[in-house]
Amino acid sequence: MAKQTLILTLWLLTGSLFTEATYYRHHRYIPHFFRYREPSTNTENLLPDVANPAPEVSQSGVPTYLEVFDPAPEVVHTIPEAFYPVPEVVHPAPETHHQTQMLQPGPEVPSPDRNRESRVFYGIMFDAGSTGTRIHIYKFIQKDPVELPVLDNEMFHAVKPGLSEYKDNPEEGGNTIRQLLKIAKKTVPEEEWGRTPVVLKATAGLRLLPVEKANALLKEVQEVFEESSFFVPENSVSIMNGANEGVLAWVTVNFLTGHLYSNTRRTVGILDLGGGSTQITFLPKSKKTIEVAPPKFSAKFNLFNKTYELYTHSYLGNGLVAARLATLGALGADGLDWKVFTSSCLPKKYREDVKFGGDSYKVSGIPGGYAGYKLCYYEVLRVVKGNFHQPYEVKGSSVFYAFSHYFDRAVQTGLVSSLGGVVEVRDFKKKAKEVCNKMTKYRAISPFLCMDMTYITCLLKEGFGFKDSTVLHLAKKVNNVETSWALGATFDFFRNFNIHQD
Repeated sequence: MAKQTLILTLWLLTGSLFTEATYYRHHRYIPHFFRYREPSTNTENLLPDVANPAPEVSQSGVPTYLEVFDPAPEVVHTIPEAFYPVPEVVHPAPETHHQTQMLQPGPEVPSPDRNRESRVFYGIMFDAGSTGTRIHIYKFIQKDPVELPVLDNEMFHAVKPGLSEYKDNPEEGGNTIRQLLKIAKKTVPEEEWGRTPVVLKATAGLRLLPVEKANALLKEVQEVFEESSFFVPENSVSIMNGANEGVLAWVTVNFLTGHLYSNTRRTVGILDLGGGSTQITFLPKSKKTIEVAPPKFSAKFNLFNKTYELYTHSYLGNGLVAARLATLGALGADGLDWKVFTSSCLPKKYREDVKFGGDSYKVSGIPGGYAGYKLCYYEVLRVVKGNFHQPYEVKGSSVFYAFSHYFDRAVQTGLVSSLGGVVEVRDFKKKAKEVCNKMTKYRAISPFLCMDMTYITCLLKEGFGFKDSTVLHLAKKVNNVETSWALGATFDFFRNFNIHQD
């Protein structure tokens, strides 16, 4: 199989929609791999040849929005023929200390028309999180019918607030999706709209809502999709299972970093800290890690003709914003109209109304009291202690990629640059102390910075049980691709991984 090449450039686009950035990425890499039967030739990064499951439909005919892990019968989605075979994303050349993996040859493909021109097609994935909604528009190129498509580029845009803020006004929530679809229509050529699937997966923000309110929002999104000119597959709108979120983020990061191709099966773990939930996922080196873990703390799936069993768990209600409210004693509290929730983690003179999940909370520092790292740590510790399972081998020398709010807060405090960087767990503690003891200096950035950095420190050490020396790669992007579950979810949509929990 001939060498694949993929060019990398990055455009920064600005949009008038809300306050987030839109960016466009185009990349070309020159990886070197070897076929399983022919060590002297190159091969592709093949995704598993597994059919997509049939979407669930309720008795009433309304799509079922909640995902399940149990493998469904192998029934192919009614995706236009243009999407077969499954797209391939060519990852960058592995780091020098990683060995190249021999891969099995890909599935058989009908004889090609050698004179056929390269074909382009697209996929659209919405990430509906607790603090914002993001759209990922992927462009794929089929250069040769006998070879799998490659990821050519990605357009990304994010808006705030998240869908959960519209729990009492689903129509307005639907309007945010319409605005993002306008970007999609500017990105995807009109002649491709009818063949481009559009999918939305919601995360912790909607998981925390009452079922009827969450489903009302998802039904509204479904209607917005139906009125668009894009291809709307069955079950295109759903709430993602938390463990799927961790697994698909792990697939994305390890695929892009080349770790899935190491002969030693060396991979990196992932830590994702959203607004409403947080995930930890890694490939254990010891069977004992899975054996002594609580039920539903592992997931199996097939990838590159291998079965992976990951340690993974999503902690609902322990995302950064939810943890703020829990620290304040406000999460699940009543009397929000008159109660004021105070904390020594906040500047003494701070007093504001804070919104989360469609509710408003009166929040304040302690004017005549004390503030600082030690007092803040004790407050946060009550939220973390005893609520997390510490994996058997997490105190070892594992390497983790940490993103979302881990990355955001590290950049805001100057722990790393906007390009990311490598730190140790102890560096978060050191920076948290600095921020908490100089709240006035950092208040302009965020009055919650002390609480957030202290929570991250406590979560890593007291929650997950990491050592001070554990290495964390803080990144928003890996090789200029967003470090989220969206790319992994797009792969899964085209060719199901058969993820299921044990």
